[in-house]
Amino acid sequence: MSEPDSMMLEATRRRLSGKQANTVDRLTRAAVQVLAQEGFAGLTIRMVAASAGVGTATAYTYFSSKEHLVAEIFWRRLVSSPSPASQNPDPVVRVVTELRNIALLVADERELSGAVTSALLGRDPDVEHLRDRIGSEIRRRIVHALGPEPDPEVVESLQLLYAGALVRAGMGYASYAEIADRIEKSALLILR
Repeated sequence: MSEPDSMMLEATRRRLSGKQANTVDRLTRAAVQVLAQEGFAGLTIRMVAASAGVGTATAYTYFSSKEHLVAEIFWRRLVSSPSPASQNPDPVVRVVTELRNIALLVADERELSGAVTSALLGRDPDVEHLRDRIGSEIRRRIVHALGPEPDPEVVESLQLLYAGALVRAGMGYASYAEIADRIEKSALLILR
């Protein structure tokens, strides 16, 4: 099993067997459907469990809260999306492409994108764990796109740019597509 595949099977709380991974997959898919219908405010673990055909108690063995469930959905999307960092010799092009790709991961799903912002700001320890993993993955992608021995200040500035821009999008100040454009312009200011 490849490293990304093993990361997909690793839940926030524990390693999963194939059957357990299938249950978590059903729950995350059902959550996206319930979110589209009910919005984040109306989403409950009970509703998701019913939609997935799973007992509520079983759902809670995997997800401590709706914030944890939504953060898991974003984490899974992130690690399953291929890094678009091309073989382009220009690290600026590679970084901008990478940040745009991450910014647009949930852009076409309005309820999910707003829910991701709300969820990732939560204080649930399982969400904090996922937030750290998501931040580490984004940092890893930025560092990879920049190339050997990137300036740590530039890396941190790009991480802050990305996080701040997505919070703005999640708050409704702009669409995720508009935010992706803004990230590109701001990244160019940092990198040039």
